Amino acid sequence: MTAAPDVPTGSGATGSGAARPAAATPPSGGARRHHRRDVVAGWLFTLPVIVILGVFLVVPVLMAAWVSVSDWTGRGSPFASGVSFIGTQNYEQILAEPGLQQRDFGISLRNNLYYVLLVVPLQTILSLLLATAVNRRAMRGVGFFRTAFYFPSVTSSVAITVLWLFLFSATGPVNKVISFLGLHGPNWFQDPRGLVHVIAGWFGIEAAPAALSEPSALGVTGWEWLAGPSVAMSAFIAMAVFTTSGTFMLLFLAALQALDPEVDEAAMMDGANRFQRFTRITVPQLRPTLFTVITLGLIGTWQVFDQIYTGTQGGPSKTTLTPAYLSYTTAFEGQRWGQGAAISFLLFFLIVLLTLLQRWVLRERDGAPRGRRARAATPEGARA
Repeated sequence: MTAAPDVPTGSGATGSGAARPAAATPPSGGARRHHRRDVVAGWLFTLPVIVILGVFLVVPVLMAAWVSVSDWTGRGSPFASGVSFIGTQNYEQILAEPGLQQRDFGISLRNNLYYVLLVVPLQTILSLLLATAVNRRAMRGVGFFRTAFYFPSVTSSVAITVLWLFLFSATGPVNKVISFLGLHGPNWFQDPRGLVHVIAGWFGIEAAPAALSEPSALGVTGWEWLAGPSVAMSAFIAMAVFTTSGTFMLLFLAALQALDPEVDEAAMMDGANRFQRFTRITVPQLRPTLFTVITLGLIGTWQVFDQIYTGTQGGPSKTTLTPAYLSYTTAFEGQRWGQGAAISFLLFFLIVLLTLLQRWVLRERDGAPRGRRARAATPEGARA
């Protein structure tokens, strides 16, 4: 065997005795051709999905955006020569011009806002509790309970709505159970009273105070904004929590099973009880899943449509009207296609805004920003 030649060393800026790094070998022509073939093959495999999404998602969204700023009447192509660009006129009629259209949009926002404020927290808490319950290995029949809790999520929403209309009818089983308690149940889907107004009535407050009787935001009075969800909407809220908690239970269950049990055992050895371990150890580790569940809950609750369409059509007295259903009725029944598209885009912007706000609220607040922590971890940052 022959000895390897000595590696020349330099005494300049690289330091005495340090070997010079070997120059990177440029890729050969065959490697470049192989890389190009991989890129082409990747695009060919993804092209069908790109075409499908472009035709059935991107193009319709762009068409709806054009309709929202045009005077299209629903006849012919929205890109015909007779269709004119009118700018933000459709948006102004909904947001800025007093009238029935603005008030309907304000009422729908109020209804949906209370729907979101009640459904999202309730379904998140219930799904987490259900996941915690079925995650116990010592629990008997755990497979049955997992299936039973998830079953309403895979049932048709139309079938669930029809069942709910029966359960909450004036002579339905819910009112029968309430009557056993000595109470008289309401006619749920025909009662437009807000729950806050009902509670205020118990204390003798029947009419709106003078300060809340004038129209304020979007043509809706302050008294109406503070009405709370109507009795009819409260039944839909209960239905949403019942049908969606099973789906989010699976997300929490998967996250719980991925947690390291040694962390919980260490907390137990330190003297933490079960409630302390759950709130201070388990829940903080579920932050990514919690963010996902709340995000999906926000999107789903702001887009509620099929339950309203098959149930009450916005009644009674528009107390179950939602922006998604209002967009449908404005376009397909009122033939105001531009305003219907404008309502859908306003709803889209609202969902994006609330999602970003929710992301900011749930962000990690554990000291310095990520970039500063990363610089501090380097030797240069430590010396600085």
